[in-house]
Amino acid sequence: MNEPMLPLTIAVLTISDTRTEATDRSGQSLVERLTAAGHRLADRQIVPDDIYRIRAVVSGWIADPDIQVVLTTGGTGFTGRDSTPEAVKVLLDKEIEGFGELFRQLSWEEIGSSTVQSRCLGGLANATVVFCLPGSTGACRTGWDGILAEQLDSRHKPCNFANLVIPERGQHV
Repeated sequence: MNEPMLPLTIAVLTISDTRTEATDRSGQSLVERLTAAGHRLADRQIVPDDIYRIRAVVSGWIADPDIQVVLTTGGTGFTGRDSTPEAVKVLLDKEIEGFGELFRQLSWEEIGSSTVQSRCLGGLANATVVFCLPGSTGACRTGWDGILAEQLDSRHKPCNFANLVIPERGQHV
């Protein structure tokens, strides 16, 4: 079956106290990958690692009916300022437990036991899928290439997250 891929509208948030648009390689990597895959970039922002600022941006995107996917990069580690999972988890209607597990399995092949320090997160909120990735460019590449490229492709079988957020597919309710 040669059905066309239905492009999704995706927002990208980089969480960092130090990065700027000029130095945000991980956010840029996600933007390049999602557009190369045929998706649309809805918005791209950078916010400091502050639980309330992260939550404000992500919740705004979740509330926007035109945004189907939110990708964050950064703030998933264990330092005192890392607060992305705490900011985002309370916004989710359903958590995708397997996302973090699969990410760490793939990451193990690249960075070994250091992968246990990744608290990446995935979930569904208001018919929007949200994925929180670590802040390194390599981690964004691993997350996109190893999981998200297929799971955000409406043609991927036997199932994918794209069909949960495409209203005409009827699975997003």
